[in-house]
Amino acid sequence: MNLKRLIFEGEGVKLDFKKTITSCEKIARTMVSYANNKGGKLLIGVADDGTIKGVKSEDEERYMITKAAHFYARPALEPIFEEVYIDDKLVLVVDIEESVTKPHYALAEDGKWWVYVRVKDKSVLASKIVVDVLKRSSGDEGVLIEYSNNEKALLEYLEKTDRITIKECCDLLKIGRKKAQKLLVDLILSGIIRINTTEKEEFYTAA
Repeated sequence: MNLKRLIFEGEGVKLDFKKTITSCEKIARTMVSYANNKGGKLLIGVADDGTIKGVKSEDEERYMITKAAHFYARPALEPIFEEVYIDDKLVLVVDIEESVTKPHYALAEDGKWWVYVRVKDKSVLASKIVVDVLKRSSGDEGVLIEYSNNEKALLEYLEKTDRITIKECCDLLKIGRKKAQKLLVDLILSGIIRINTTEKEEFYTAA
C-alpha cells in the first residue's frame, strides 16, 4: 500500500484523515458511512491537510476505534488495523469493508441511532429513501416492478427534465410522500433510476 500516494490524493469517498481520535460518536459516523457505502480507510496520525503527524499512543487509538466500532455502531463493525511507518512516524491504517448487513447505524451525541452514508469526503445523514434502499438491497428478495401509470409518468418526466426531487415527484403524481418513497425505492433497486445525494439535497435521475 503506497500510503504517501494515498495521502497525496487527499480525502474522499473512501479515505479520511484523523490526526487523533477524540470522539467515539464522530469516528463511528465515518466507519458506518463506509460500511453502508463501498468501504474505506481511516488514516490515524494524519492531519486534514495531509501532514503526517504520527500516532502518539497506538493502543489508545486502537481502543477508541474498537470501542466505537463495537458499541457506537449497530450492527457492530470489525475494523482491520495495519501499522505503517512513514519517515519514522507511525500511521495507524483502519480498514472498514463494505458491509453485507446494511444499513449500519451510528450512535449520535443525542443518544439516537442514525444511518450515515459517504458523500465525497463527508459522512452525511441518510434520507429515509437511502435507508430503505440499503435495507432492501442487503436482503435476498428481488423487486417486482409493476409498470403502473405512476412509473410511466415519472420516467417520461425524467426523459424530459433529467432530474426530480421527492417533492416534485409527489406533486407530479399527486401522491403522498410515503407512496412516492416506496415508488422511488423500487425503481432504484431495480436499477431504473439512480439516487444522487449531495450535502445540500437529494435528487433522482434515470439510470
